[in-house]
Amino acid sequence: MLLLNILDTSLPFTNPVLKFLIILIIILLAPIILNKLRIPHILGLILAGAVIGPNGFNLLLRDSSIILSGTAGLLYIMFLAGLEIDMNEFKKNKFKSLLFGLYTFTIPMTFGILVGIFILKFSVLTSVLLASMFASHTLIAYPILGKFGITKNRAVNLVVGGTMITDTLALLVLAIIVGMTKGTTNLEFWIRLFISVVVFGFIVLHIFPIIGRWFLKRYQDHISQYIFVLVILFLGSFLAEAAGIEAIIGALLSGFALNRLIPSTSALMNRIEFVGNAIFIPFFLIGVGMLIDYRAFFTDFETILVAVIMTIAVTLAKFFAAWATQKSFKFSVDERRIIFGLSIAHAAVTLATVSVGYNIIIGETETGEPIRLLGESILNGTIIMILVTCTISTFVVQKGSRNLSIFQSTARDKSDTENEEKILVTVNNADTVEELINLSTIIKSKENKESIFALHVINNENSDVKAENNAIKILDKAIKIASATDIHLKKLLRYDMNVLNGVLNVAKEKKITDLISGLHVKTNISESFLGDLTEGILSKCNATTFIYKSLQPISTIKRHIIIMPNNVENEIGFPFWLLKIWNIAYNTGTKLVFYGTEQTIKVIQNIHFEHPIEADFVIFNSWSSAKALSNNIKLDDNLIFILTRKDEPSYQKNIKNISIYLNRYLTSNSFILVCPIMKPASINNTIEFNNPSLLEPLEKLDEIGKTIAGVFRKK
Repeated sequence: MLLLNILDTSLPFTNPVLKFLIILIIILLAPIILNKLRIPHILGLILAGAVIGPNGFNLLLRDSSIILSGTAGLLYIMFLAGLEIDMNEFKKNKFKSLLFGLYTFTIPMTFGILVGIFILKFSVLTSVLLASMFASHTLIAYPILGKFGITKNRAVNLVVGGTMITDTLALLVLAIIVGMTKGTTNLEFWIRLFISVVVFGFIVLHIFPIIGRWFLKRYQDHISQYIFVLVILFLGSFLAEAAGIEAIIGALLSGFALNRLIPSTSALMNRIEFVGNAIFIPFFLIGVGMLIDYRAFFTDFETILVAVIMTIAVTLAKFFAAWATQKSFKFSVDERRIIFGLSIAHAAVTLATVSVGYNIIIGETETGEPIRLLGESILNGTIIMILVTCTISTFVVQKGSRNLSIFQSTARDKSDTENEEKILVTVNNADTVEELINLSTIIKSKENKESIFALHVINNENSDVKAENNAIKILDKAIKIASATDIHLKKLLRYDMNVLNGVLNVAKEKKITDLISGLHVKTNISESFLGDLTEGILSKCNATTFIYKSLQPISTIKRHIIIMPNNVENEIGFPFWLLKIWNIAYNTGTKLVFYGTEQTIKVIQNIHFEHPIEADFVIFNSWSSAKALSNNIKLDDNLIFILTRKDEPSYQKNIKNISIYLNRYLTSNSFILVCPIMKPASINNTIEFNNPSLLEPLEKLDEIGKTIAGVFRKK
């Protein structure tokens, strides 16, 4: 009997293994086949859902398992949007996001009300509810942006911020209409809604980050961290529903809450994106496709009319909103495509609204048939509108993303291989490997996935076989950690006279631009350490060097305190280490606090004006007062000391006391000692790095090193 049950081929399939197998085959083959046809795979998954669904070949029912998985996928899309948004860009453009949110809400609302009343001849309540469906949108094409690497684009940040505004307003309209039909829109209703939303927002945006930082600091197990992220996602979604708003708003805000705790280059982010794009999001797209009833086009003329009018109206409305946004902020045509493509897709709030409206009975016909607020024609027309708008969205977003990606690629000077970023990480201690690799992933440029090396040095005189086995074990651990972030780490095992000599030789052979080394958590920094290893690197290694002691995961750091000596801006190494510090802010969203002289701060503020990040600036004139810094340092701060040497303009004798400050006053904080590259003898001493003319032509901070290096070559 069990065998007969397994082999049952009656439709729809009920065997859970077979159902899951069919869905996995679709998820596997849709991208492979449709990429050859230049059709976005997102659209393919929706169409596949229509084909296998109850209105197609009836292979699968849209049962509770599909609905559950689809709901998880929808929440996952919104969560990823909040998690990947550039918070610095979002803060910078929050008023632009507000304006876009109002554009993309009011214009479709106006279109919808006019179309409902004057063309479709609906009642006022029905027309308003129909218009709220026009106003909302779902970021269904968001995964395409990650494929082309433009999730940090200003247009994307604008749409993500505007989505929260327009969807919240659309859901508020839904709540008001439901209340009016039930007669419950009194003062008590508004007070209760306001209080619940405020409490919900406070918990998600203020309590969740505290819980997240506490958990990620104490539990390093990768599986536990991922499960914790899922808990936060669904807890935020549930709290949103409890507050009287849709779960997708809770998912989006949960992403905002964890944004700074999960760097875009981290292994945890890679796992979140991988599982979402592989499982959760495809289930949602297939589930949306199962709602499509293509037979309605052939059996009900009213459905065809309503679907065509709704689709045309919402497309025009969203296009005008995107066009108005482009003209208001002088965006490019491709950025307008991104705005329009992301905001045209309708799924989540639209489905919620039409479901609620369909279930609201406002009367009966003479024959006893229920009169629904949103009738059968609107329900079927909405499903067709969802299919068409999702189709438009995927094609438009793919075109805009491809064009923006090509533009970004051609904007980089890839022919200049002399200044190609090459990072060397010394991994002589198994306990420090993970944090050293993590540091390398947040200071590197996002394009660099190949030029990162892990080095272990063994003393020539050591003939112990265990030393080599231990070295291989450490290097393999580094490879595994890097691979979790999609970085191809190259391992190097070297025998040499000592660690310093081995590091210097490899740095010279591989033309290393950045060197990362570490201290064990139980090791105190000493004056002899500064005198021997650091001075040796400064005098012989022409690479920006980072000496890192980690007391907590770098992703849980709240602020990076950068302490700079006088005249540091006049040194050749200035733009190179500053670029890496800037990358920390870009990749983690963490605040930077710069301590330096007024002249140094002014130079950095000029850069900050062109390339804004979250940063504070403090005038700091003397290393002799470094002790006073301890009063301003908090537990979750990371200290970054910019070191120097006697022959450089920034040298101060008090810098040698850094070991005393760290051991006596700042024992609870992680720190990084940065050794800038030196000035080669052939370089003209008259070059001034604080000259504004060197900063004006920079379109990106990533180009600082190349631009200034180019100036020296010309000299």
